[in-house]
Amino acid sequence: MADDGNWGRRSVLRGAAVVAGAAAATPLLGKAATARAGVGDADADALFKAGKFEQAGRAYEEILKTDPANLHAARRRGHVGLLANQFPDAEKYLTMALRLAPDDKDANYFLADCYIRQDKFALSAPHWRSIGEEAYATWFAAIRGEAYQVHGDIARVPFQQMDPMPLVEVSVNGGPPKRFTFYTGAPNLSMRASVAKEAGLSPVASQKIEYEGGTIWAHYGVLDSFKLGGIELRNVPVGWSSTESGDDTDTDSDGMIGTWVFYHLLTTFDYAGRSLILRPRTPGTARKVRADAARAGVEPLPLWLAREQYVHSRGGIAGSGPRVVGVNLGGKGGESAAVVFGETAEQLRIRTDYDRPIGTFAQSHPAVTYPCYPKEIRLGDAVAKEVYCEANPNAALAPFGFDAPAAFSHCFHKPYNVTLDFTGMNLYIARGKAT
Repeated sequence: MADDGNWGRRSVLRGAAVVAGAAAATPLLGKAATARAGVGDADADALFKAGKFEQAGRAYEEILKTDPANLHAARRRGHVGLLANQFPDAEKYLTMALRLAPDDKDANYFLADCYIRQDKFALSAPHWRSIGEEAYATWFAAIRGEAYQVHGDIARVPFQQMDPMPLVEVSVNGGPPKRFTFYTGAPNLSMRASVAKEAGLSPVASQKIEYEGGTIWAHYGVLDSFKLGGIELRNVPVGWSSTESGDDTDTDSDGMIGTWVFYHLLTTFDYAGRSLILRPRTPGTARKVRADAARAGVEPLPLWLAREQYVHSRGGIAGSGPRVVGVNLGGKGGESAAVVFGETAEQLRIRTDYDRPIGTFAQSHPAVTYPCYPKEIRLGDAVAKEVYCEANPNAALAPFGFDAPAAFSHCFHKPYNVTLDFTGMNLYIARGKAT
C-alpha cells in the first residue's frame, strides 16, 4: 500500500490460498487522498520515508499543534503508532483523521487493522465495509467471544521438512495430524478446502475471485481448535479457498500459518534447531526472552508490523548502513537469502547478473529477478557475506510509505533462531539452536 493516495489492497486470496507467498499484496490504486501534504509536512515525510519513525511521529504531532485539520499529518501519525503496535496513539490519530475525512481509505484501512490486532473484530467491521471489503466485514462481525484463546505453556514443534518450505504437524479441530507450512508474508491461518470440510467448517462469508485466468472462491470462518504440539488455540479466524467445483486450489501443504497467529504468541523460529517454539505472549515470557538474550549478548532489534502481516526490523545491505528491511520467515524459500528492491542494487553497486533473468512471482504476479551478490547483508549481528540474493528492479522500494531496500528470506535464517516479541515489539536473532 502506498500511503496517502495509492491504497493497496491485501492479496485477493486473503491468505485463504495455501500457496506459499500467495498472500502478499496486490496493488489497487485508490482515489487521491482528500487532503494534500501541507507546509511543514515534507520534513516529517522525509523522516518517515527514511524509517525514522519516532522522529517522524514527533514531527507530525508538531504539525498538528498548529494545523489540527491536517489530514495527512493525522493519518501518518496514526500509521506511525500502528507500525509499533502503539494502539492508543494509533486509534487517537486515525480517529482524528476520520473526523476530518470519514471516507478516507487509508485511515479506515489502518484503523481496521489496528482493531483486528487487538481482537476488536466487531469494531473493525464498519471500517472494512467503508473501503469495500464486505467479506472481511462480514467475517469479523461474525466472531463471537474471545478469539485466539491460548492454552498450554510451551510447544516445540519440529520441522517435518525444511525445503522447499518448512512443514510442521498440527491438529485441526482435534483431527489427525496435518502438515502445515508457515509464512509471515501471509495474514490469517488458512487451509485447503478438503481440510476445512474434514474439520466441519462452514463459511460465514465467501467471495468469488478471478485469479490467474480462472475463478476461485475464498471462504472465511472460525475454527474451534488449532493445536501445535503443547499449545492449543481456540476460536481462531480461518480462511480456505476452493475451485468452482469445491476442489482444493493447492496441494503443496495442508495449510498455512500466518502472522496473525504468531502475533498472539511469543514465537521462536528456530531454523538452526529445525523447530517452532511457541509460548503464550505475556509480559513474563517477554521478560524471560529479554533476559536470555542479554545473557547471550544478543541485542534486541526493533520490530515493526506493516499492513496486517509484514514483519520489518533494522538491517543493512552492502554497506548501506542501518535501514528498515523486511523479515520474511517461512514460505517457499529457494536459494536466495534476500530480495533487493528497486534501484538499490544499482545504487549500492551490487554485482548483478542481468544476463540470467529469473522468471518468478512476486506478490502474486509474474516478475523477473536477477542473481546478485552483495558483499554483506546484515540483520543485527547476523551476517551473510557474498551470499546469493536476487534483485527485483521493478519492485517498489516503499510500498508501505517508507523505504525498505531489501527483504531477508528463509535461506538467510537457516544458521539462526529468530524470536518475535510482539509485547515489547522486539526481534531477537542469534546463531545456533535456541536454548
